[in-house]
Amino acid sequence: MPALRNAPDRPAIFPVTPEFTNWRSEQRAWRDGVALLDQSHHMTDLFISGPDALKLLSDTGVNNFSRFTVGDAKQFVAVNYEGYLVGDAVLFYLAENRFDLVGWYMVIDWVQFIGETGDYDVTFERDANSIMRDPGKDPVLYRYEIQGPKALAVMEKVIGGPVPDTKFFGTHTFTIAGVQVDSLRHGMAGQPGFELFGPWAEREGVREAILTAGEEFGLVLAGARAYSTANLESAWVPSPIPAVFTGERTAEYLDWLPASRIGSNAGSFVSDDIEDYYLTPYDIGYGRTVAFDHDFIGREALEKRAEKQSRKKVTLVWNPADVAAIQRSQYEPGTPAKYLEFPKARYGLYQMDRVEVGGELVGISHDVGYITNEQAFVSLASVDLEHAEPGTEVTLVWGESPNSTKPAVEEHRQITVRATVQPAPYSSYARENYRKN
Repeated sequence: MPALRNAPDRPAIFPVTPEFTNWRSEQRAWRDGVALLDQSHHMTDLFISGPDALKLLSDTGVNNFSRFTVGDAKQFVAVNYEGYLVGDAVLFYLAENRFDLVGWYMVIDWVQFIGETGDYDVTFERDANSIMRDPGKDPVLYRYEIQGPKALAVMEKVIGGPVPDTKFFGTHTFTIAGVQVDSLRHGMAGQPGFELFGPWAEREGVREAILTAGEEFGLVLAGARAYSTANLESAWVPSPIPAVFTGERTAEYLDWLPASRIGSNAGSFVSDDIEDYYLTPYDIGYGRTVAFDHDFIGREALEKRAEKQSRKKVTLVWNPADVAAIQRSQYEPGTPAKYLEFPKARYGLYQMDRVEVGGELVGISHDVGYITNEQAFVSLASVDLEHAEPGTEVTLVWGESPNSTKPAVEEHRQITVRATVQPAPYSSYARENYRKN
């Protein structure tokens, strides 16, 4: 644990323009109008091809694959042999025997390891994110997100006709600026949206066509600072700690994994047992994806964990006075509280802060930041079922003791923050409509 706690890895960043106007207005755009976000640089693509490609995904994923066909997409979730969460990514069924697994690299690494070390007739083509990609090498694909209540109108104008009715996480192909553009019906902050992607060389023509069509509707370019907070509204936990440090085959896996992809642990939750940091799919809202209709790595262990679910994903709304006290400590004598970055305050790849009731641990806070559209500072957390009811008062411990040596950690003191449990997603629109639009 000391190695993870003091690792130099910083939290995941989005290597695109930080702000085009200001992150507050850019956040508001996807709630009130329409925003264009660039996803081209912060995610890894793993193209999996071959006769055993689907078998590999079925063997590693908890999902139901019985009706998964060419053109479909789904949120892919994997666990380790002991039933603990490794991670999630978006899986595209591109063509017969060809798939694209897209997201943070944690679960992608696991799938590639299982494929390369197992008896699978598959090949891999990996396109790392722009932080890890070889210098001077372009991405394989561009990815743009059009999001907000006016996204449909922009799409209709840019394609010159009605948009076919497409279910959530459904795919469709459009023609934009004379080229074929693939799409995923999606909405990172709970609003209607489309993820558009295609060959990197075609990105500028597609982007300009979207911007031109969007002028009439007040389309706003959203930069990295705003985009990094979109998950707080839709309640997606972006980088839970992967359960790859103990258990069956993990020594072999860690020997295979480049040291640069180990990650860093941050926050007030401290334990000498790494397994205390592990999660199950049920802890962060992935229960609906689990299908015990096929054999997969960790199935038997996960079935047992499903019978004794103990935590639930919630939103914690931080007390405004306590947030202000953290900020105010920067101007007072003595050691200040851990600096609270706006709009995203996560300072390690795996953020793990204590959630308490009466001084006793009742959960872990994973991701934290400010939502302009709700005028609230919040975090996504997994808490014990008996404390998961909306309105429950809890306390979050912010900062580290003792301080770690991560680059993003300055000398500071821990401070407690009162918080109120609310549903996840916190936004009522996202909660009621996220999978309908």
